[in-house]
Amino acid sequence: MNNLNVPRMTFVRAMLSIGVLWSGAVCAAVAQDGAKPLALDPLAPYRAERSNAVTYDVDFSVVVTAPYKSKKLRVWLPVPVSDAGQQVSDSRLSSFPMAVEPKVATEEVYGNRFAYFEFDNPQGAQIVRHQFRIKVWELRWNLDLAKVVMPAAWPSGFETYRRGDSQSVVVDERFEKLLKEIVPQPTTPARGLGSVMQWAEDNLVYDHHDASLRASSEHALTKRRGHCSDYHGFCASLGRVLGVPTRVTYGINAFPKNSPSHCKLEAFLAPYGWVSFDVSETQKLIAEIRKAPDLSDEARRRLIDRAQTRLLSGFRDNTWFLQTRGTDYELAPKASKRAAVVRTAYVEADGAALPEPDPGDKSQQAFSWMTVHEYRADRKVPYPFADWKTLESQ
Repeated sequence: MNNLNVPRMTFVRAMLSIGVLWSGAVCAAVAQDGAKPLALDPLAPYRAERSNAVTYDVDFSVVVTAPYKSKKLRVWLPVPVSDAGQQVSDSRLSSFPMAVEPKVATEEVYGNRFAYFEFDNPQGAQIVRHQFRIKVWELRWNLDLAKVVMPAAWPSGFETYRRGDSQSVVVDERFEKLLKEIVPQPTTPARGLGSVMQWAEDNLVYDHHDASLRASSEHALTKRRGHCSDYHGFCASLGRVLGVPTRVTYGINAFPKNSPSHCKLEAFLAPYGWVSFDVSETQKLIAEIRKAPDLSDEARRRLIDRAQTRLLSGFRDNTWFLQTRGTDYELAPKASKRAAVVRTAYVEADGAALPEPDPGDKSQQAFSWMTVHEYRADRKVPYPFADWKTLESQ
């Protein structure tokens, strides 16, 4: 374990504070208190409580330099869509200096949309640009763990979210063995998922230099380090071993930042549907609280408890918007190979994928492509994984 661990009793207090005394029975997914039966649908909209809406004017570009004398440059730019957590409007796509009309298509597995730009014989750098307005809500699921149930059977539409894939969210005997160590006694899948997230907080080290950039659960398992996608790919794998449908979601932090992309974990917990968790940012927030010199021990404990409670209750901030869901899928139109994830763009030159940039890694000094981005919010918004006041007010 690293020296930024959260004490185990802190985790227990957080679990108790959101109602950990649930039933361990595996039962059909029926609603509580005589409500209508639950609709188990992977396409169901978020059922979270919405608040604190913020509207951003977004100007997002990717500057791509193809290798010398490339004959064909292909760029897939994620196009965020409207859902229960965000509303997109005033979308404008363009390119410079070569003016290319993009094709907008939707991939078949997760429903991600992409603007596809194709440049013939590009000379020098090319810019693809997406300007749009997006209204983003803070989402809180307020999980009552006593009401979380496990269906007797999952509909076939969930199969993609329950099996392992070849590039990112792996499910095999290594993860089964580790899960038995993390959760040695039979328990409910939702409680087991909480233990998995706690284990990740205790044992993984956030590291841009040694990261997979593709939500690799194997990287996190073997290296015990990585960035947000490695954390959440890891938790997604163990969640699937538990029998819980999971997915990694990628989006953009709408504030100045070298690397604008950030991902979160989502798990389908009936009757709440898809619930969002941010394990890596919660770990970093707790680390800052633990080393803050001006906090008393009591204040530290209180803030850490609240950070853990917020994580385990299901929370998505209004300083982040969703771009893509899922891992290991064919792009639309198809690329030369399946994409592990798409963070900010996917780029190929003459059939070969160009290396993913990570501007958060100080050791990188050369990039085949880079993002340029600006966000203008309609009001000042605190980042809840850095501003402790957001924990005091919850």
